[in-house]
Amino acid sequence: MTFEDWIGKISGWVWGPPLLILLVGTGIYLTFRIGFLQMRLLPYSLKLAFTKKQDKTSEGDISHFQALMTALAATVGTGNIAGVATAIFTGGPGAVFWMWITAFFGMATKYAEAILAVKYRVEDKDGEMSGGPMYYLERGLGQKWLGVLFALFGAIAAFGIGNLVQSNSVASVVQSTFSVPAWVTGLVLTIFTALALIGGIKSIGKVTALFVPVMAAFYLLAGLVVMIMNFDLVPAAVALIFTDAFTGEAVAGGALGTVIRMGVARGVFSNEAGLGSAPIAAAAAKTDLPGRQALVSMTQVFIDTIVICSITGITIVMGGLYTGDTTAADLTSATFGKFLGQTGSVIVAVGLLFFASSTIIGWSYYGEKCFSYLFSKNVVFYYRIAFVVAVFIGAISQLEVVWGIADVMNGLMAFPNLIGLLGLSGVVVVETRKILNAIKEEKNEANTYSA
Repeated sequence: MTFEDWIGKISGWVWGPPLLILLVGTGIYLTFRIGFLQMRLLPYSLKLAFTKKQDKTSEGDISHFQALMTALAATVGTGNIAGVATAIFTGGPGAVFWMWITAFFGMATKYAEAILAVKYRVEDKDGEMSGGPMYYLERGLGQKWLGVLFALFGAIAAFGIGNLVQSNSVASVVQSTFSVPAWVTGLVLTIFTALALIGGIKSIGKVTALFVPVMAAFYLLAGLVVMIMNFDLVPAAVALIFTDAFTGEAVAGGALGTVIRMGVARGVFSNEAGLGSAPIAAAAAKTDLPGRQALVSMTQVFIDTIVICSITGITIVMGGLYTGDTTAADLTSATFGKFLGQTGSVIVAVGLLFFASSTIIGWSYYGEKCFSYLFSKNVVFYYRIAFVVAVFIGAISQLEVVWGIADVMNGLMAFPNLIGLLGLSGVVVVETRKILNAIKEEKNEANTYSA
């Protein structure tokens, strides 16, 4: 058995049913503990996330919106295009339904992660905030060894799933679609990454606040055009997603377990709820209460999976190519090509280009904070140099083994993080009461003023 085979086997163990059950189970548990808050306060949370009003009096480095965009930059990536295609190709249309279910409970998980990240964050001598699972595992749960484990897994994952494999995907797509040599794409991407990292989280926040909305809108608009132009196919596609979710007959030959597993696995891979990465960005936000930023962070899962992944999933089901000879890797591109011709394939290629590029920017910050926690802030400069160099290496290299190692590290991050979420769920409840009371007072003041 080769080293690559061993990595593949380990990845299968890490991402097996125990982790998937623990991820979804934690989301279900937290959903009940916070009273289905992700359903009740979603409109308020979206309004809060996209408001232009800045909280200048609270501690933090970036705005609610910039923190959300940084987290979205890291999660909106290949999983939204290739990941959805793989789920449908392997598990059938019903996998999309289970992605939705995973996202619903994942919103509660993401909310809890952000609350704890802000509550237990620390401020360094330069006034910069640091937070995330490593800090709430140490300062909240009192288990520093778990924080060290998380930071170690996160630091390695940042170079793998957040860097090498993303730049490789970008170079591959650009070369196959536009015939641009990999080294050219690698050089451009390296320069772009270096410029984004120069100013730290404030620079990253500004870049992602501009970059992410544009790239998401571009892809969403293309998907909506396909759905509007072929609206007669939409009802049947949505109906098939729901019926196949409980039968698994469309592709998996009645293997309902495969449908559920693929939907859950790809959903988690896309929005990263429970893996512990996004709260690192949430901890940098300017906010008066941990719960306020948590509500904003919660919308990340909604946007990533309920909105963007749904566009991909419904479009693929409408196209019906998942039952033919088209491979999982080419499924999204072939589907858009079927409806929009060559333009459709170009749209998917550009979407992957933007999505993967943004993932590199988001994960650069996650890795930086993990390295700082393990060593000290003094390593940040050297870390940024190594991260930028790795972008170019990834673009021009073959990375089959790196994919596997990155996948393993990404999954291992979840175990210490979920222990922290479950162990500190009582703190999440207390902080939830505070934000609910604050919202109630805001409404009373607004009513008094209007009267």
